[in-house]
Amino acid sequence: MNVDLIDWHKSDLLPVIVQESSTLEVLMMAYMNREALQLSLETQIAHYFSRSKQRLWKKGESSGHVQHIERFLLDCDNDTLLIMVRQEGVACHTGRKSCFFTDMESGETVSDPQIDTVATYGIVDELYHTILSRKNSDPTSSWTAKLLHSGDNAILKKVVEEAGEFAFAIKDNDEKEIIYECADLAYHVLVALGSKNISPDRIKQELARRAGVSGIAEKNSRQK
Repeated sequence: MNVDLIDWHKSDLLPVIVQESSTLEVLMMAYMNREALQLSLETQIAHYFSRSKQRLWKKGESSGHVQHIERFLLDCDNDTLLIMVRQEGVACHTGRKSCFFTDMESGETVSDPQIDTVATYGIVDELYHTILSRKNSDPTSSWTAKLLHSGDNAILKKVVEEAGEFAFAIKDNDEKEIIYECADLAYHVLVALGSKNISPDRIKQELARRAGVSGIAEKNSRQK
């Protein structure tokens, strides 16, 4: 398959529907840019471009749940791709086989998780995705939903409040309280990030960018 067959004039990102080759079950929908598509073609392993992480990613890079591509199919408008894959493990970050598990009429889930996602992805990513899922929850039954529905001022007030409590715990040299208040602060920071759809992966990328860079030099680079 030639990547130049794609109508890249419409968008730099190509919508990709992913289907299990043995059962024809639709597993997920993602996006590929030119680099991701080229890597997928060369390796026969699915690579995508994450809009939330703003980077190229190999499916299963954290979980090991890779997708072996068996066939590429391009639609009639040359702007959407269907790939037939052999899925290792599960496709969804919730631990389910498919990302399509919510009934639109009842709002109920039609399948249960098959894996422990905390063990697979880590508690930070798991918590962040839980926070995102609360955006459509009832504010009267979820503190996270209540915060998200209350807007920036309410969220930021809690961030400042928890940062203050964390600072006092440090000052008091109370190890138990330091850990407790830091967890509270981390949670509310993740809520703030979730309200702006900024993945914690992008914070990790920024920290990685700064690794090996003098703190003074890094601060000076922002003083323009």
